[in-house]
Amino acid sequence: MAEVNGINSGTEIPANVTIYINNLNEKVKIDELKKSLHAVFSQFGKILEILAFKTLKHKGQAWVVFEDVQSATNALKQMQSFPFYEKPMRIQFAKTKSDIIAKADGTFVPREKRKRHEEKGKKKKEQHDANQVAMGLSPGYAGAYGATPALSQLPYPGGAKAMVPEAPAPPNSILFIQNLPNETTPMMLQMLFQQYPGFKEVRMVETKPGIAFVEYGDEMQSTVAMHDLQGFKIQQNPMSITYAKK
Repeated sequence: MAEVNGINSGTEIPANVTIYINNLNEKVKIDELKKSLHAVFSQFGKILEILAFKTLKHKGQAWVVFEDVQSATNALKQMQSFPFYEKPMRIQFAKTKSDIIAKADGTFVPREKRKRHEEKGKKKKEQHDANQVAMGLSPGYAGAYGATPALSQLPYPGGAKAMVPEAPAPPNSILFIQNLPNETTPMMLQMLFQQYPGFKEVRMVETKPGIAFVEYGDEMQSTVAMHDLQGFKIQQNPMSITYAKK
């Protein structure tokens, strides 16, 4: 059986944690390509790494390594021929193991060395928490490895402030997207939302990262997109989608 670019062109490649993607748009920069791939594939499970190379031999190709086989299998089935930067992706399981690919990329870390690194990080966190306790603070206080401080630890002049929830906007053709990673680009969102009929445009506000507006032809079309993509994860951030206020 012939082999193409390091993978078997037949269908007998066993399912594994790594999927191989080709027919990618070669004009897209590597950093943007990796971020966009992570955005569309993270919905299927935890991604360990994404590999793409600048070399001529590997242009238009990428490898996505998942934590488990089921995630990789679902990604392959559901994203086959997905329009990605105006080109349909061709996906199959990679023939080579992810460690071999990592060695080729120069990012391979021996398992024992990786384990020691994780243990070192764990000890550092434990020491940090111990220092917080010694200072009379809870380990969950702001600054403790990104933990959110308890409300009781947040001073508010004048006492607690009552929070009155605002009424949601009525259904309309424009969606309001929240909880986006700062690295999100209009192109990433366009690839996700243009799958649905009536898509018009994506608008992002440079001064307010983490939010965006997506417009459709009418409220029925926007509603379909909202229901399908509600909670879709971009770099582990689940999108929060509501109707925009006019």
